[in-house]
Amino acid sequence: MIRSSPPLLLEEIVEGGLCIGCGLCQAVVGADKIRIVLTPEGRERPVARAPLDAAMLKRINAICPGTRVEGVRPEDQSMQPMHDVAWGPAEHLAIGYASDPVVRYRGSTGGVLTALGQFLLTSGRVKFILHVAASGQEPLRTERRLSFDAASVLDAAGSRYGPAAPLVDFTELLDRAEPFALIAKPCDIGAVRNLARIDSRVDRYLRYALTFVCGGASDLTKSEEVVSELGIRPEELSSFRYRGNGCPGPTRLETQDGRSFELTYQDMWEDEATWRIQPRCKICPDAIGESADLAASDVWPGGGPSGEDEGFNGIIVRTRRGLELYHAALEAGAIAVESRPVGFRDFDVFQPHQVRKKRAVWARLAGMKAAGQAVPETHNLRLEQCARLNTVAENLAEARGARRRSRQGRLGEPPATER
Repeated sequence: MIRSSPPLLLEEIVEGGLCIGCGLCQAVVGADKIRIVLTPEGRERPVARAPLDAAMLKRINAICPGTRVEGVRPEDQSMQPMHDVAWGPAEHLAIGYASDPVVRYRGSTGGVLTALGQFLLTSGRVKFILHVAASGQEPLRTERRLSFDAASVLDAAGSRYGPAAPLVDFTELLDRAEPFALIAKPCDIGAVRNLARIDSRVDRYLRYALTFVCGGASDLTKSEEVVSELGIRPEELSSFRYRGNGCPGPTRLETQDGRSFELTYQDMWEDEATWRIQPRCKICPDAIGESADLAASDVWPGGGPSGEDEGFNGIIVRTRRGLELYHAALEAGAIAVESRPVGFRDFDVFQPHQVRKKRAVWARLAGMKAAGQAVPETHNLRLEQCARLNTVAENLAEARGARRRSRQGRLGEPPATER
């Protein structure tokens, strides 16, 4: 789908349910013009602090992962990558884990992304890693972090399901003129790939972009409800860990006075009605990291854990650069992989919900358009081909459902205001 309308206003992007709160608009336009705030709904959202002229709006629309989403760039691939309608192109597929048992245990699945981040630093391939970690001041919150050594990368290991704005100072990081890597959500990777089209420094200094197969970002209110149900005030917390210390590991809360509480993965996520997934995630054209160099997934037959295991990641290598990193990390002993061959149909089993979502997105976006709501411009993501895997009745049901929800305002959100 290609948008041909004039650039959207910042408020139209937010209220149209297209914003994920990555923070790149603040970085590009300037914190004096846009500031990312936490809204009453528990989302990170941009608020204009000064008038935005036409050139600024054009730039925002060009980089925003809510207005433009693209898959892997052909120039980043080998001549003959593997290809699948739902999963897209891949240079290699594997099941693996961090070789270091501590990293494997502390990571939210098999620790592959943590291990790769550490390897990039210890091998001297990059100067720092841009990623996210729990806030030291407000443990419920997630903040952007720069890691310059392996210990700092490990300290941030484990999933952060709430809102995060890792790109709030991305252009300042480019100003450093140093090689670095980004580990972030697929939409965050998509945002910097958009920026690369208009700022050549991105490809010069961002050496690796790594991501995870994403189930969606929840509102902070999801975590706040958990805390409230346990009779804890947010200011009493000293730690809030969603996953890790096992696979999937418990959600663990610790208070400043020494109390601790644990919830199983099923306790936390079994009831989909309580997920509080952000609107943008429900129509995400790329939750599987097609624009990254490498993506890591959970390996759970049927899509969910049946209990605790040692921790295994599905590994989807997307680009030539990702393949070189994969082989180098394997040779250095940073990661290990199973010997058995892995194919796209295995990923169907591990992540069936991602296949269903990919097949549904084209019809959902069509339904939004029919309701008069703006939708992202998409490239190299095969959305219409994926929709052809469905029956006409299935596509009509998705489109009509999205049109209904759009008209009811359920695919949008209120104007962004600070709490």
